[in-house]
Amino acid sequence: MSTLLPYLSSFFHLPCVTPEEVVRRLREMGDGTRLPGMARYGIATDDALGVSLPRLRGLAKEVGRDHSLALALWDTGIHDARILASMVDEPDKVSEGQMESWVSDLRSWDLCDQCCNNLFRLTPHAWCKVREWCSRDEEFVRRAGFVLLATLAVHDRSSPDQRFAETMRLALKHGRDGRNYVKKAVSWALRQIGKRSLALNAEAIAVALELEAGDDPASRWIAADVLRELRGEQVRKRLMNRER
Repeated sequence: MSTLLPYLSSFFHLPCVTPEEVVRRLREMGDGTRLPGMARYGIATDDALGVSLPRLRGLAKEVGRDHSLALALWDTGIHDARILASMVDEPDKVSEGQMESWVSDLRSWDLCDQCCNNLFRLTPHAWCKVREWCSRDEEFVRRAGFVLLATLAVHDRSSPDQRFAETMRLALKHGRDGRNYVKKAVSWALRQIGKRSLALNAEAIAVALELEAGDDPASRWIAADVLRELRGEQVRKRLMNRER
């Protein structure tokens, strides 16, 4: 145990942790037996170590926020290191250029969602990227736009309903995109917006009904998914209690 003390001390107490130390720790935490299961859920595992999200969150808490470290971890190309990068980066230091670079690197839905939830939604550029990315053709860029919108619907309590109402037209515009990771993100965004208030609930249902009337499978799938949740008694009761 005594031989580990210098290593533990340097890892947890120095004001700066090197990327090499963090990657070494990730490799120690990796569990290759998790990779087949991850692959079955559509997660890209070519560059993955198999570190679970709870362990990544624990490591992020130990390391602390560090913009330079986040950039270096992302540059490793290791899947787990990139998720960790989204957890330790400093949102106020993230530039639009960095967001564009990272979103262009996305090849897996879980990394996309982690980046949006852990980091992108907290940056000053979040709202402008919603419209830009939803309108891009690349699968994971468009998914990132709608996931970013969904996470803002959950966490951004300061934006007015009108801001979210205006974005729902994006779902109508891109609801015909039948790619699995896109249509699921469109549904997610509409459902989260529709759970913010009774007014947005009604507007999201109206958008879903427009999609339902479409002649393509993707629009109808999104509509069914949205209507099933937003018309549910549990959602309606929660919104009515909130607005009382």
